[in-house]
Amino acid sequence: MSTSSTSPVSLTIATRESRLAMWQAEHVQALLQALGHSVSLLGMTTQGDQILDRSLSKVGGKGLFVKELEVALEEGRANLAVHSLKDVPMDLPEGFDLACVMEREDPRDAWVSSTYAHLNDLPQGAVVGTSSLRRTVLLRALRPDLKIEPLRGNLDTRLRKLDEGQYDGIVLAAAGLKRLGMGERIRHIFETTEMLPAAGQGALGIEVRSNRADVAQALAPLADAATWLTVTAERAVSRAMGGSCSMPLAAHATLTDGVLHLQAAWGDPSGAPVLLRAEVKQVLDAADPASRDAANLLGESVANQLRAQGAH
Repeated sequence: MSTSSTSPVSLTIATRESRLAMWQAEHVQALLQALGHSVSLLGMTTQGDQILDRSLSKVGGKGLFVKELEVALEEGRANLAVHSLKDVPMDLPEGFDLACVMEREDPRDAWVSSTYAHLNDLPQGAVVGTSSLRRTVLLRALRPDLKIEPLRGNLDTRLRKLDEGQYDGIVLAAAGLKRLGMGERIRHIFETTEMLPAAGQGALGIEVRSNRADVAQALAPLADAATWLTVTAERAVSRAMGGSCSMPLAAHATLTDGVLHLQAAWGDPSGAPVLLRAEVKQVLDAADPASRDAANLLGESVANQLRAQGAH
């Protein structure tokens, strides 16, 4: 992160009021205040927070977590919204931009259980909680014998349901647990070879109105070029596959020694517990903004590979 050369501005961050969302907003607030800006928070409850009895894929997808925040930006009540990037729809509404992607926390999935140290330790027919179609198809590929049950609610709610004995184990994003200082709840972190993460998982994205170049300029020192490049490739796979966050698709990219390696997996939640896989590698320079165009093309290429195998 570089130091800011921009003039100090007064900013308001729109945020969901869950503990994790507040942590994320306060994290960005502290970084911006360290650069000399004046920053306040506007806490909000979104539709996604209110609908807890149905899976996201059945009620409109993860965009339910960002709509109210976008209204606050549009009405001028806030200047920026901090999101978990995996909750952000692949295409933003007209007039909105993803102005900043920050350095990524651990992008992997975590196994959390009071009884079993690893997924492999579960007895046949054990109950695992997740409402993610991606995690569902990945879990089915690893353990087709398990009973996978819906699990909604914020992080604390999900952990409470586990502790009450409703599930033998649950799968959560490692990043959220680590950010809230709850890393001790993690029994096992799935390597990406076991469970491929969701597009953008572990990364924070900051959304602004397209006409607020001053806000985008204030955010520029917070951006991480390597993370932005990898998540661009990941999100391009999802966009090319139909644009929905609520689909049985995993996409994860790494940038090592200038080589971007993008992998994706797709499964049919109601079909055979088999994953279709695709990957591509290309030399890219994270410091060159034009590389994001190349990353988008790589994502489309991987999506084409999946579709050729029957993904839809």
